[in-house]
Amino acid sequence: MVLRNILLFQGLVDEINEVLNRKKDEEVESELTRTDIIKCIQSEKVRLRGVNLSGLDLSKLDLSGVDFSFACLKNVNFSCANLYRAKFQEVDAENILFHNATLSYCEFTRAKLRGASLEAANLSCANLQDACLIECSLCGADLRSVHLETADLTNADLMGANLEKAFLQSAKLNNANLMDANLQRAYLCRADLQDAHFEGAIMDEANLKGAIVDSSNFFGAIREGRTLGAQM
Repeated sequence: MVLRNILLFQGLVDEINEVLNRKKDEEVESELTRTDIIKCIQSEKVRLRGVNLSGLDLSKLDLSGVDFSFACLKNVNFSCANLYRAKFQEVDAENILFHNATLSYCEFTRAKLRGASLEAANLSCANLQDACLIECSLCGADLRSVHLETADLTNADLMGANLEKAFLQSAKLNNANLMDANLQRAYLCRADLQDAHFEGAIMDEANLKGAIVDSSNFFGAIREGRTLGAQM
C-alpha cells in the first residue's frame, strides 16, 4: 500500500513537471509580472539587465535609476513612470510607451526604439546616441540638451518638441516632422534633413553647418529674427 502511494505521488510529480515544462516552452512573454517588479524596486538597487519584460504595464511606477540594459521591452507601458537616470542601453523596445514619463539623464545608447511613443516625455539631457527612433512619436517632448548624435529619426514626429541646445550631429531626420519645434541653439551639423518639415519652427542660432537640407520645408520657420520661406 505504501509503495503504491509512493508510485502514485511520483506519477503526479512527473505530470506536474511535464505541464510546467510545456508551459515554459510555449511562453514567449514577460518573465516577470508588475507585482514582481514592484517587489524588486523595494530593494536598494535594482538591475533588470537582459530580462524579458515584453508587454508589461509598468505605468506610474518609480523606477528611477533602474538598469534595464539589454532587456526586451517590446510593448511595455512606462506611461507617467519616473525613470530618472534609468539605463536602457541596447534594449529591444519597439512600440514601447513612454507617454508623460520622466526620462531625464537616461542612457539609451544604441537602443532599438522603432515606433516608440514618447509624447510629452521629459528626455532632457538624456543620451540617445546611435539609437533607432524610426517612426517614433516625440510630440511635445522635452528634449533640451538631449544627445541624439548619429541617431536615426527617419519619419519621426517631433511636432512642438523642445530641442533647445539638442545635439543632433550626423543624425538622420529624413521626412521627420519638426513643425513648431523649438530648435534654438540646436546642433544639426552634418545632419541628414532631407524632406524634413520645419514649418513654424524656432531656429535662432541653430547650427546647420554641413547639414543636408534637400527638399526640406522651412516655410514660416523663424531664424535670426526673420521668417523663412519654403527653402533656406
